Amino acid sequence: MKTVGIFCGGFSSEWEISMKSAQTIEQHFPEGYQPIRIQVSKGGWEAILPEKRVPFDLNTMIIQDEIKTRIDVGLVYIHGDPGENGKIQALLEMHNIPYVNSGPLPSALSFDKWYCNQFLNGFGIPVAKSIFTTHIDQFSAEEIVSQLGLPLFVKPSDSGSSFGISKVKTADGIRGALEQAFQEGRSVVIESFLDGTEVTCGVYRTKTGMTALPLTEIASENEFFDYNAKYLGQSQEITPARISPEMTIRVQETAKKVYSLLNLRSIARIDFMVVDDVPHVIEVNTTPGFSPASIVPQMIDCAGQTITNFWTEIFEAELQGN
Repeated sequence: MKTVGIFCGGFSSEWEISMKSAQTIEQHFPEGYQPIRIQVSKGGWEAILPEKRVPFDLNTMIIQDEIKTRIDVGLVYIHGDPGENGKIQALLEMHNIPYVNSGPLPSALSFDKWYCNQFLNGFGIPVAKSIFTTHIDQFSAEEIVSQLGLPLFVKPSDSGSSFGISKVKTADGIRGALEQAFQEGRSVVIESFLDGTEVTCGVYRTKTGMTALPLTEIASENEFFDYNAKYLGQSQEITPARISPEMTIRVQETAKKVYSLLNLRSIARIDFMVVDDVPHVIEVNTTPGFSPASIVPQMIDCAGQTITNFWTEIFEAELQGN
């Protein structure tokens, strides 16, 4: 039986959500594997065993229990640094350990909101108009409003977090929003407002090809789909989405195209805003939330799948030959 290290926790503000996601996955794991959660933190990495925690050696990929065990497979489920941006995947590759995730480059590219959207826009995928900045005073409020109009969104570009995102309705609010975003990331993207219906689509690979899950419509009780809406129940997540069958297929096909262009693996969730019957990509998530309150488990249930069968299909597809 192969030992699978589920890397969880991490360095971002969504540490707790990652831990819940990993626990849900562990509880519905494919047969034939032994899952062990590896808690990642700046203070050290630990393997979570049934009745204790023991150190995890990064240099050897060995769980330092009485009987030392080297992991055979990795499953990275960290929302943010150092998992969603591909760093742990690169580490696993250096140790020649297969893993069930997108690779380092696709992970890093999709992790950065601005670079990812510019890449996709180069292939004709509609995205919001945006400004990229690495310094709070790089653009004046007047310059930003003249290019993007109001309202607009200010987001950390490189944090992979739901924190630090603001919807700004007046020019006077831009600086405070930038300050908040720079607390979460080193670069910031400022985006024009897209007025439409927000939907999201999960895509994953099986042995027979790409599969798009039923769409979920996001109807947030807040100004937008922020952390409280996403994780604290302050939104309606309607699955399947209340859009036409024709638009559903169009969004699913666009999601598959994005998945293919970015060379993704395993599960990814692509968020869209449908404006005037055109799906615009908002964000690509290569480690979408998987806690009991998360969207992808709702999609799986709507598709008539079980979580265990879902992960079984992914493991069969992604670990072929390993």
